Amino acid sequence: MATTTQSQPILTALPPASGRAGLGGTLASEFTKIRSVRSTYWTLLVLLVVSVGIGAAISAGTAASWSHMAASDRATFDPTQASVAGLFYLGQLVIVVFGAMTLTAEYSTGMIRTSLTAMPRRTVVYAAKAAIFAVVALVVTFVAAFISFFLGQLLLGSTHDIATLSQPNVLRAVIGSALYVTLCGLFAFAVGAILRHTAGTITAVIGLLFVIPILVHLLPQSWYQDVERWLPDAAGRALSVTVGPPPAHLFPAWGQFAVFAVYTAVLLVVGAVLFRKRDA
Repeated sequence: MATTTQSQPILTALPPASGRAGLGGTLASEFTKIRSVRSTYWTLLVLLVVSVGIGAAISAGTAASWSHMAASDRATFDPTQASVAGLFYLGQLVIVVFGAMTLTAEYSTGMIRTSLTAMPRRTVVYAAKAAIFAVVALVVTFVAAFISFFLGQLLLGSTHDIATLSQPNVLRAVIGSALYVTLCGLFAFAVGAILRHTAGTITAVIGLLFVIPILVHLLPQSWYQDVERWLPDAAGRALSVTVGPPPAHLFPAWGQFAVFAVYTAVLLVVGAVLFRKRDA
């Protein structure tokens, strides 16, 4: 009797894993996350509307009342600063919320565990989140800064006191405003990595960027001038001034920006260390 033999499938070993999960794939993943959340679009839209709208309102209001302004006020009027005031004063508040939520929202929903399961290299995840946020924020703030500037100068045309990008310090003020607001967002991102709580992060950053500078004004003048140069928000004021000499007690514009950049870099490093060591 003939025996029937069944051929068994040949089992082959899976190919060995090669390489490590890289930064490129993580960047793509984080970009997909940030653009798939509806709140991202609403936050950035609010940033644009607030920045452009407030600057336009200030510029239009100034143009309407120009003939009634005192000569001294006209001489010290800064058309560049007026046009980007919305980005500087309220845009930074919006970007702080965006920066805080970029990381803390995943802790509140528990999605951070899924993210770290898919990509266990925590330093790469942290760096990718920070980089994607910085790029998105920088693009939007640059757009907001230049639209605000050109629209503001158009509305100020009747005053014949307008600025052009070729004038001293004007381009620095426009670009510097965008960089400063982006840095505010990164500052909030770093605080969020440390606190891991959205409301707590927003409260802390608003206190550091808005409340403390107001309280410092209550100090004696000599003390205030010594302290102000070390406050984070002084960078925005130093960069945005184009008319008249900068305040003598502040560092030069980019030096003042460097002070804030150092604070942000230190917090980003602390946040990275805690992100890597603590449980999700």
